[in-house]
Amino acid sequence: MDETDPAEPVAAADRGRTSRIDAVNARLTALAQRRRVSFWVAVVQRFNEVDGGNQSVVLSVTLFTTVLPLIILSFGHASGFAANVDVGTLFDREAGLSGATSDAVRNAFGSASGLQSSWSVIGLAGFLVWGIPMAVSVAAIFAKAWRREMLGFWHRLWRGTLWFLLYLLTLTSRDRIAFGGDHTIGTQIGLLAVSLVPIWVFWSATPALLVREGWRGGRFLLKAGLAGMVIQGIVLPLSVRLVFPPMLAGWTGFGPIGVAMAIITWCGVIGVSWVVTACLGAVLWERSAPATTVVEVEADSASEAPRDDIE
Repeated sequence: MDETDPAEPVAAADRGRTSRIDAVNARLTALAQRRRVSFWVAVVQRFNEVDGGNQSVVLSVTLFTTVLPLIILSFGHASGFAANVDVGTLFDREAGLSGATSDAVRNAFGSASGLQSSWSVIGLAGFLVWGIPMAVSVAAIFAKAWRREMLGFWHRLWRGTLWFLLYLLTLTSRDRIAFGGDHTIGTQIGLLAVSLVPIWVFWSATPALLVREGWRGGRFLLKAGLAGMVIQGIVLPLSVRLVFPPMLAGWTGFGPIGVAMAIITWCGVIGVSWVVTACLGAVLWERSAPATTVVEVEADSASEAPRDDIE
């Protein structure tokens, strides 16, 4: 005769269901509490949670050594590597430089024709390969900011690589739209507004690409993408025109080294902006998406760093 009490597994199952329900209720309560915190306070807390300061420093170095050379090479290619085109024109245009600061930047760079030897499969591949670790780091930052279990290494690798290529394409699209020719002031303002669209699309798609189950709550990703559009498409371009010229003017006495100091400092600002974009978008999404969707996809513990496993 089987003396096993059939009520025991039923009771255990009931306890398991109760435990899961309690866990979900606890997450919903914690989410409700987070949503009651002031929005900007929540963004600062998320920035500190992902160690935003140190992450920004790492990104700034890779931006200076990888992204910036690729932008300069693309500018040289767009100009046809003409001997009479100065690479410094790229920075003059973006930062609105003139006078002594413009001359200092132009003197720090050669003509576009000097870049032609680097415009090759091997030359471009060298910079692109160095950009992959940066993209993997960005994927890790977004996973922490969005409080998701981190993707396995190989997933971060291919997704991060695709993200990096899309980022370069977005920069190119924005530049072609905004500065593709000579226009009247009214037309130029309209083109600058249109150039924000690819930036918005890119930063809206970034969580879906870099974050585990990032496609969940899809329509609210568009709101998160607004954070990237405002920061990367409006705040940064305006800031570079307000801050970069006087900062560079103070360092022109150092010659090309002063120009390099100013540029790497600005790369640090861009690195901070990427981390802030991740945190701001995450908080926006978290406060807009349905509560059940948020608690379903976030890591087991919101305060616990996402697990770095290899798949």
